[in-house]
Amino acid sequence: MQRALERGVSICIITDHEMAYSKISKVLELAACGLPVRGPFTTNVVMNHKICVMDGAARVQEILELKKHKWPLPYKIMSSTAGKRKEIYKYLAPWPLYSMNWSVRPDKRFRLALGSFIEEYNNKVQIISLDEDTSEFSAKSTFDHPYPTTKIMWIPDSKGVYPDLLATSGDYLRVWRAGEPDTRLECVLNNNKNSDFCAPLTSFDWNEVDPNLVGTSSIDTTCTIWGLETGQPHARVYVAGHVKTQLIAHDKEVYDIAFSRAGGGRDMFASVGADGSVRMFDLRHLEHSTIIYEDPAHTALLRLAWNKQDPNYLATVAMDSCEVIILDVRVPCTPVARLSNHRACVNGIAWAPHSSCHICTAGDDHQALIWDIQQMPRAIEDPILAYTAAEGEVNQIQWGATQPDWIAICYNKACEILRV
Repeated sequence: MQRALERGVSICIITDHEMAYSKISKVLELAACGLPVRGPFTTNVVMNHKICVMDGAARVQEILELKKHKWPLPYKIMSSTAGKRKEIYKYLAPWPLYSMNWSVRPDKRFRLALGSFIEEYNNKVQIISLDEDTSEFSAKSTFDHPYPTTKIMWIPDSKGVYPDLLATSGDYLRVWRAGEPDTRLECVLNNNKNSDFCAPLTSFDWNEVDPNLVGTSSIDTTCTIWGLETGQPHARVYVAGHVKTQLIAHDKEVYDIAFSRAGGGRDMFASVGADGSVRMFDLRHLEHSTIIYEDPAHTALLRLAWNKQDPNYLATVAMDSCEVIILDVRVPCTPVARLSNHRACVNGIAWAPHSSCHICTAGDDHQALIWDIQQMPRAIEDPILAYTAAEGEVNQIQWGATQPDWIAICYNKACEILRV
């Protein structure tokens, strides 16, 4: 079947949870080869497999001859493959990848920024774009970056009215102006100008409602909110930044920060850290914060993601944990759901941009899982879709904000976008 796929034979598999995860099943191996796999991944539905591969020179020639005739509409629907888009697109970078982000500009539909993970000072950031005519990714710009990027993010500008900017975090927060082939560094934001040393940044978030606000998290226990300014002196766009506020957010290192869409979407954000807590802040009232959740064992919490459609819900994951915790800010301290089907630690979480009840998770078990959580607070037992990257542990996952039918994953040197 794999050889048939390589010859261009159109194959699709419909399966169920029992068959996909059976010890003798080859479904996951076939999915890793690029076959589209669909089905209800639940434990209460069992399907009877029917797999048919129509291959061979005589049969192919027969189909080609039949398609020359004008047949009734039902035959055209069954036989025509015109306009069919691939389910998976893959790009291999020159180095191992870690950070990744989708561009949201309407004129850059399938553009992503990738950050290398090389354990030395000299690292790279690469901007790639999918040519929808050739179905191939190509590198549009590659530039040097000090140390690996802990996060990359394009300016959240879905209307294309701001300069084409992206930001990276590492030793400092840097803002870049994207270009082809040259991407230019606009500014380096450093809040510790009195020292030759800096506290590395673990993550940051760019405010969707007010793109002039960027929040960073650091190992020095602080979160910093930066204000960006853009201008046009001598017909050249420039970008500069200043500290609006800095606060001690946790008792230990802060590992992630994310703005919430609640209260207008500008002033509220949450953070997670090595003290095992999720804390919520309001820029209008920084004299206090709210602890939404504390891990019972005080295990460090590494990732944080807000539901894109319902700001009452957020997801977090603990260090070396195989499960994702869903929280409801209206019921603090008690998880409303636990997603626990991963067989190794979870590395990434991404909410659907268009749905309040779908979330994708990825981990060291090579899997990317999509969950339907609409039955909360009842237990969520199984994902509805699963994809296995046979070649490596999935260390990053993104759900395209303007491409809700596509998710992107990174493993080893590969970036893949998957049609969901």
